[in-house]
Amino acid sequence: MIVIDEDRISEIIEERKPMSVALNGPDGMLPQVQRTASRIMEKFGIPAYILADTTWGTCDFNSAGAETLGAEILFNIGHTINVEQYGKNVHLIDAYDDMPFDSVAEKTVSLLAGKTVSLVTDSQHLNQVDAVRSILEKGGVIVKVGKGRGQLNDGQVFGCEFYPAMDTKESADANVFMGQSNFHAAGLALSTGLPTFVLDPYFNEVRDVTEFAEKLQRKATLAVYKAADAQTFGIIVGLKEGQLSKLTALKFKKELEKEGRTVQLLAMTDITNDRLRSFSGIDAYIQVACPRISTDNPFDKPLLSTPQAAALLRVIRKEEIGSYLQIPHWL
Repeated sequence: MIVIDEDRISEIIEERKPMSVALNGPDGMLPQVQRTASRIMEKFGIPAYILADTTWGTCDFNSAGAETLGAEILFNIGHTINVEQYGKNVHLIDAYDDMPFDSVAEKTVSLLAGKTVSLVTDSQHLNQVDAVRSILEKGGVIVKVGKGRGQLNDGQVFGCEFYPAMDTKESADANVFMGQSNFHAAGLALSTGLPTFVLDPYFNEVRDVTEFAEKLQRKATLAVYKAADAQTFGIIVGLKEGQLSKLTALKFKKELEKEGRTVQLLAMTDITNDRLRSFSGIDAYIQVACPRISTDNPFDKPLLSTPQAAALLRVIRKEEIGSYLQIPHWL
């Protein structure tokens, strides 16, 4: 069960005494966010708005939505990083899953005893890394927990940022991801090139996502080679606050124009296949907002992420494409 740190929310409200607040969190956590918002209104007698648009992480707080509502504080729940506050008004609130890993960790021992593994997880399970590490090591698994960097805590990964796993890549035989998220685990597999297993405490199973990740890799590489034949590109800048990579977009524009391609600059909040169907005369797209949009979703025309676009330039220039996804940060 997800446990939101409501004590911290209360402390902040009591200290700052806002007239209203806003809350948001991952889609799967919205029922818990609803209950927290209700308790805030009951306890403090102030409006607590739930920002119901999807929030994917610290690149996507939607603080503009809170500002539009006049909410003086935005509590972004469930995206734990190594700081507690962004700017003046965005507070990151921990939300941990208290589902135990004991049983599924024992299953992992029987599968990986004698191997060296990189133990990683997402925000919701950081509180259980030490417990799982202890079970694995007692069973004969050699466990590495990589160092965090940037926003990441030790052993933590995002869907597009993998510094702790890259820190242990050379010494590990496999990645072990604590949680249910094939999304995070597939990114791990792609960025490290290592076999990757999910420890799912809810289904009490150990899943090998390596083959799934390889399919994503083939799909991503096929899109790169298809885009190499394009003459006109649409380069998309994301309008979400943490995705506004204008300089990267302009860099790709300059490099593609050097290669004789035509470029149109676009800006979008939500990048979907339906929205792209509205445009004409564009053969392929590059988006510099969120790399997982390109790797995880189907599009009618090639839609490349930042790493894919870097690989595209190498293909156009008749260079080796290389292991373009095996980097610690896909932006």
